[in-house]
Amino acid sequence: AEPLHEHGLIDSKEAMKARVGELLESVGLAAGDMVKYPHQFSGGQRQRISIARALATQPEFLVCDEPTSALDVSVQAQVLNIMKDLQRAQGLTYLFISHNLAVVRHVSDRVGVMYLGRLVELADKADLFSRPRHPYTRMLLDAIPDIHMTGRERNPVQGEVPNPLDPPSGCSFHPRCPHANDRCQTERPLQFVTGSAMVACHAVQEGRIG
Repeated sequence: AEPLHEHGLIDSKEAMKARVGELLESVGLAAGDMVKYPHQFSGGQRQRISIARALATQPEFLVCDEPTSALDVSVQAQVLNIMKDLQRAQGLTYLFISHNLAVVRHVSDRVGVMYLGRLVELADKADLFSRPRHPYTRMLLDAIPDIHMTGRERNPVQGEVPNPLDPPSGCSFHPRCPHANDRCQTERPLQFVTGSAMVACHAVQEGRIG
């Protein structure tokens, strides 16, 4: 109820209770749960309550920062399905931040890949997962276990992550990139369009990798 109080959206207690009950039911909980204490809820239920609170002011855009990271796989699926149902019902737009590529693939329409705080690739979900262009994106996807591709050669990300407070010159990925050349070490790549994707990579732009 705090967002409703803070924004002065509802004045009466009766209307407040009705709205809180409605929000709880929208995320698969019971209206009667509003009288419970935090320790009486599971991790998944608490995350549902967080979603309900975020929806209290009827936003159009939500920033979701690792909303399922502390949950087990079955509970993750429940929370993600609730978020997708709410998105369809209320016309929501999510900026979904996650390190879990399986989760990203499940919820996203377009995917942006970041490295050291910079966007290195942006593409439609199907395009990015089927035809990654940036070397970092390729290595991330290469690290995903696949029971249908047992024995295939993999090229996981090598080396240590640089200090983000003192990033490398040029392309920040060049110390770990097998395609880096002198230009990559000195000149920061700008994003350019290739097909349906935007990529920041000299090697892709120059045609050194397809």
